[in-house]
Amino acid sequence: MLLKKSALLSVLVMVALLFVFSFSAMAQDEEVEIFSWWTGGGEEEGLNALIELFNEEYPDVEVINATVAGGAGSNAKAVLKTRMVGGNPPDSFQVHGGAELVDTYVETGLMEPITGLLEEWGVKDKFNQQILEMSSYEGEYYSIPVNVHRSNAMFYNKEVLAENDVEPPTDLASFKEALAKLDEAGVVPLALGDTNKWPAGQIFETLLVATLGPDGYNGLWDGSTAADDPAVREALVHFNDIMEYVNDDHSALTWQDATQLVHEGEAGFNIMGDWAEGYLKTLGWTPGEEFGWMPVPGTEGSFVVVTDTFGLPKGAPNPENAKKWLKTIASKEGQDTFNPIKGSIPARLDADESKYDAYLRDTMEDFANDTLTPSIVHGSAAPEGFITAMNDTINEFISTGDVDQAFEKFQENHEEYVQ
Repeated sequence: MLLKKSALLSVLVMVALLFVFSFSAMAQDEEVEIFSWWTGGGEEEGLNALIELFNEEYPDVEVINATVAGGAGSNAKAVLKTRMVGGNPPDSFQVHGGAELVDTYVETGLMEPITGLLEEWGVKDKFNQQILEMSSYEGEYYSIPVNVHRSNAMFYNKEVLAENDVEPPTDLASFKEALAKLDEAGVVPLALGDTNKWPAGQIFETLLVATLGPDGYNGLWDGSTAADDPAVREALVHFNDIMEYVNDDHSALTWQDATQLVHEGEAGFNIMGDWAEGYLKTLGWTPGEEFGWMPVPGTEGSFVVVTDTFGLPKGAPNPENAKKWLKTIASKEGQDTFNPIKGSIPARLDADESKYDAYLRDTMEDFANDTLTPSIVHGSAAPEGFITAMNDTINEFISTGDVDQAFEKFQENHEEYVQ
């Protein structure tokens, strides 16, 4: 009798354990954690629209929207790296294609290749191949580009320029003249918010493209252009001149704050990636009506590329659901849902252009015809160590104005991290 009770108890324990394991597996199947830094205007709305589309396709999977605020991922990247190294990865995460993805996560063995998924879904040839290659390493692909941003974009308040008889500039010389004219009128000529350092670094990288040209700029990363090229020093001179015309409180502001200065009519120009276009739309503006745009003067014919991608980390808690997320963002519908809101263009080549506004259609045309150059500050052109060092150099340069010192430090940083 005692034996029968013992056997019965064992069966009940086994049933209970099976129930627990089955419930845990079921709970695991029903969620996917997506990590990003999309919390600002335009980008947050775009992400939410993408999640809504995912929920329509996979209603039984709950999306855990893990975001960390901070422009360009300035805070999120540190949190993500801690999680990845600590063996606690999200199911998928936002990462810039290029060096940021490859150097930080692929070469260190923290990502799963997804080449087979691209082939299974039949989408590999649907993407711009130069952009897709930014997610590759030794013949394998490790992430899917969800968009393409242009970081050498400049936006301006059309009413402010018209009221002060300022024409959109055509080159760096006329740009400086326009800045001086707005300054004399008591308007902030160029809105800047660089509390996270990178917006100032972004202005500098666009000036490098202007002075070196796209091929010379690209040569900094493949060894064909020397870091002591006189055009690098020329870019620093232009940067120093332009910084005379930014708002005094720039170091206390974010990029969104700076964009708002243009929206509120307190500033004329804003050099910012075209995520600012998405933000201006959330503030109620229509492209071509209240605001205009152009490439940063001197960079016409060049397209400074930033691409946000998502991949599959090794040890992802819910890998099958992560693959569902990747399939959604790789789809035409996913890209056409996200990008018109975000203020970016799709990485796929078969977009429905009717869904995109005048600015984005204009950008699509430039993207198809311009020379592509990878962004430094957004992780595509250079290793993380160089980005940090360059941003620190530029931040110090704003205070000192010492061109030769900044030129020397640029060369030292390049030799240490790039060569």
